[in-house]
Amino acid sequence: MSNVYDKAHELKNTLAESGEFQTLKSLHEQIKADEVATRMLNNFRQLQLELQQKQMQGIQITEEEAVNAQQQFELVQQHELISKLMDAEQRLSVIIGDVNKIITEPLEEIYGTPGQE
Repeated sequence: MSNVYDKAHELKNTLAESGEFQTLKSLHEQIKADEVATRMLNNFRQLQLELQQKQMQGIQITEEEAVNAQQQFELVQQHELISKLMDAEQRLSVIIGDVNKIITEPLEEIYGTPGQE
């Protein structure tokens, strides 16, 4: 029987070679080469992180913070490279989520699906 870790490394390599990952990597490199795009993206991600930390601490996000976050999101979405990067991140996230569902199926057979009675 093959080693689970060997299969995990094989899956890692397959993911790294996928078109979705290669697109994401290329876009990330293009953004790193663009000072304005890098600054915009870093500022947006910092804002996201701060809001997530507040939520995790149970602190209510103010209306002003929500509006500011929405404005920042709309601003970064207008930058072509950042918009493409976010789309590529979403596509890869879906793939990883699907793979996670597949590899946890044996556990669901034992424990059931979360939320099922």
